[in-house]
Amino acid sequence: MQMRRVIAAALVLAACRGPAGPVARLHTRDGAVDVVVEIVDTPAARERGLMYRSALADGAGMLFVFDEEAEHAFWMKNTLIPLDMIFIRGDGTIAGIRENTTPLSLAPVTVGRPSRWVLEVPGGWAARNGVRTGDRVELPPAARRGPTTAPPSP
Repeated sequence: MQMRRVIAAALVLAACRGPAGPVARLHTRDGAVDVVVEIVDTPAARERGLMYRSALADGAGMLFVFDEEAEHAFWMKNTLIPLDMIFIRGDGTIAGIRENTTPLSLAPVTVGRPSRWVLEVPGGWAARNGVRTGDRVELPPAARRGPTTAPPSP
């Protein structure tokens, strides 16, 4: 009986901890929506992205951090699931969204406007949550520091 109480208490504590990682908050016309993000800020991590993953949970995403605001293009090579790509300007507003990108495609995916960050979420997520171009995104502090391209000098 004691073991059941310990397990129940552990489950309650785990549920109360909150998100399991950094959170990006998207401010839409319908209210705020949170996404727990995996931050990718190295060239190798950006190159791999969500390749080979068979699922991405609703409310989860991958946040790509770039050195500069520029027109960024992605492809879906070896990406097995459809994604929404949310391109975010340096001022934190959404420059554009590409919805339900085609898995395994080599066609470049871009919005034709500069961005500093790109948030990938499950396909259809942006529409389900009322996310639109021009909405504001609050990024986690780790994404605001900028990308890591090399270890710091001694």
